[in-house]
Amino acid sequence: MIYVHDIWVNWFEGEENGYNVCHFYEWRKQDSIELLDQVPVVYVTQALFDYIENDMSDLPESLLDAVYKRAYLKKKHKRLALDYCFVITDNEHVLVVDTLGYQIPVRKSRVIPRQERLILDLISHKTPQDFSFKPKRKSVTSHLLSLEPKYMTGLTRKERQLKHLLMLMIDQVGQSGRLDELRYWLTEWRPEEYSRIQQMTFEEGYTYLVDAAKHGWGTKHDEVCEKMAKGQPFFERLWEMEQQKKNVLEK
Repeated sequence: MIYVHDIWVNWFEGEENGYNVCHFYEWRKQDSIELLDQVPVVYVTQALFDYIENDMSDLPESLLDAVYKRAYLKKKHKRLALDYCFVITDNEHVLVVDTLGYQIPVRKSRVIPRQERLILDLISHKTPQDFSFKPKRKSVTSHLLSLEPKYMTGLTRKERQLKHLLMLMIDQVGQSGRLDELRYWLTEWRPEEYSRIQQMTFEEGYTYLVDAAKHGWGTKHDEVCEKMAKGQPFFERLWEMEQQKKNVLEK
């Protein structure tokens, strides 16, 4: 077993999609950074890496057995063993995983560039292990609250989080079933298409709104997101929190 030492991690908990596990250049000062004293490195197939990075399902038992209590956290001059914590790599990407004692990848983190290069060098002449992994067939449909990576590619951390907020609010509009509300937000999005919008059924309008919102991120996304959040305490608080983070980063 290969080990690396003194690994800095920035845990993202409960993230199903890898795009929400931020790379080092997107780490923030207010993030909770932790130092792992020792972590085993596991070289896996690309299919298994993708499964762990972009899913929250059970990990192969053989993988869990291989890394059991082989990682240590240094805390207040004590060395604490972690049940199932490990680094995985497919010889291209690197991810740190901690199950918190469960069988699913509860916490995930990227590593700093220097440590990423070290890990890739360590396994450069090794052979990946598949741990008898059989990939599941993923659904081709994508829910608004867990968009496919292609809809988040190229966005900043702030844009991804605001887009998730926007999708939460659009989903709420879909759940309400109110045609007048839907037409209002469609008009905010495409005022030049007011006449056409007034002729749309709820299903047609909702599909149109979702398709318009899920592609990319621009000024219109930002404007509509802010307007939809206003007057809704929970969503408005989430919006304000993102603005506060922006202000901290700009100082």
